[in-house]
Amino acid sequence: MVKAEMKVIQVALTVSRKEYLTPHYIRVFLTGDGVSQIADTTIGVNNKILIPPTNVDRVYFPEFDYEKGQWKAMDEGVRPTIRTYTHRGIDLDRNEIWIDFVAHGDEGPASAWAMAAKPGDALGILMKAGRTKLYEVADNYLLVGDATAIPVLGAILEDLPSSAKGICMIEVHSSEDVQRLNTKAEIDFIWLHNKTPQEGSSLADLVKIRSLPRQSKFAYVAAEFSTVKEIRNYLRKDLGWGREELYAYSYWKSGVSEDKSAVDRRSESEEINA
Repeated sequence: MVKAEMKVIQVALTVSRKEYLTPHYIRVFLTGDGVSQIADTTIGVNNKILIPPTNVDRVYFPEFDYEKGQWKAMDEGVRPTIRTYTHRGIDLDRNEIWIDFVAHGDEGPASAWAMAAKPGDALGILMKAGRTKLYEVADNYLLVGDATAIPVLGAILEDLPSSAKGICMIEVHSSEDVQRLNTKAEIDFIWLHNKTPQEGSSLADLVKIRSLPRQSKFAYVAAEFSTVKEIRNYLRKDLGWGREELYAYSYWKSGVSEDKSAVDRRSESEEINA
């Protein structure tokens, strides 16, 4: 049997506007001819953003050599920085999508790009075409994440039915960074404040002291590598949650850049969700 080739969306967009939702959270709106290609995807899924080098005003996409089974080498002068992000929404009437960024200074290329972004700046998007299921259907939900997880947790919350119940724990920089996240479900929101997430998180400790559902349950956990691992181990090993009742994803690893930590985070994610 011949395996069907996966369709990939590859579009170059430009900044139309941006706004600070909180002091440490930026929403960047993007527009261009390729917006319509993203219409039939699921809001909240991961994609790749391609950030052009400084003083390069267009996006050069990498090309794959199918004969050699590897990516072709690119000139350093035009090679984009690639990071994993989530498209948070789409408005076809305005021909815009938007992506949210945590503003934490110039520690990371994506954050630095978003803070400096101005109308007309280019950004590339690479993502799988088609719809993707973000979460399993259940009566009760446990949603846990740090600021990097707000886009996907926000998308899940907006999609949950009014019959659903649950707990949503999110760690942000300070009280000024607490956001209003819309949902029809009956959700108990808990916001933690942490000005130094690189030095550790109390998300796992909070999960361990909460009374969690025992039946018809699903957890979505997205945060720093060690936090995700600790929560996974607690739910799976201590409480006996099944693999179909938990999805956990590590967006970053403290002290290590995304590209250098990718192997560790991917390996852990595969183990978590196997």
